[in-house]
Amino acid sequence: MERKSWLLSGGQGSYPARLHELLQQGKVLMAPGAHDPLSALLAKRVGFEALYLSGAALSASKGLPDLGVLTVNELVDAARSIVRAADLPLIVDGDTGYGEVLNILRLVKELDEAGVAAVHLEDQEMPKRCGHLEGKHLVPVDEMVSRLRAALQARREILIIARTDARGVTGMADAIARGQAYAAAGADIVFPEGCRALRSLQLFAKPWRHL
Repeated sequence: MERKSWLLSGGQGSYPARLHELLQQGKVLMAPGAHDPLSALLAKRVGFEALYLSGAALSASKGLPDLGVLTVNELVDAARSIVRAADLPLIVDGDTGYGEVLNILRLVKELDEAGVAAVHLEDQEMPKRCGHLEGKHLVPVDEMVSRLRAALQARREILIIARTDARGVTGMADAIARGQAYAAAGADIVFPEGCRALRSLQLFAKPWRHL
C-alpha cells in the first residue's frame, strides 16, 4: 500500500514512545544508519523499525571529517527530513552537544521539535574525535553530568542517551563507573562506545542486570 507524503499524512504519534516500546520487547533492535531521506526509505522498505543518524556518516556525506565541524542546523535539518520521509523512530548522534550548556539546551529542543526519538551525547572534550579514532580525551564526570542535566531540562519527550568513550581511553572499569554516574543523573539509556566484542558488552551491562 502506498504511503502518503508527510504533507498529506495525519499525526504520526510519539516517536520517543515508539522507540521505548520497541526497546521493551526483549529483543535486539537493529537501527541501521541513514544519513538522508532516501537511505532512510530504503531501510524502511526492507523492514527496519528504527533508524540511526550518525555524525560520521552525515559529515562524510558533506565531504567533512568527523571532528565536530558539523553545525546544529545541518544536523537538525537532516534529522527532520529523515523523520518526515520515513515515519520511523530516529536516534541521532549529538556529539558533545555542539557547545556548552546553552548550546545543548538548543540542540535538544530543536531535535525534540523535529520529532527525533532519541539523541546521544558523549563525554569527550571539544573538539571531539570520531569514536573509532585514537587521541580522544574525556571530560570529567561532573562536566558530563552537567551536559546530561541540561539535556533533560530541555527535553519534552525525546530520550536522552549518555555515551561514554572511556572504554578505549581509560578502560572498562572507568566506562562502567561513568555509565553508572550518567544513569544516576537521569539518562534514559547508556551507550558504551568501543565495545567490539560481546564479552565487553556483557561486562559493561553486568551492573544493570538486577534492575
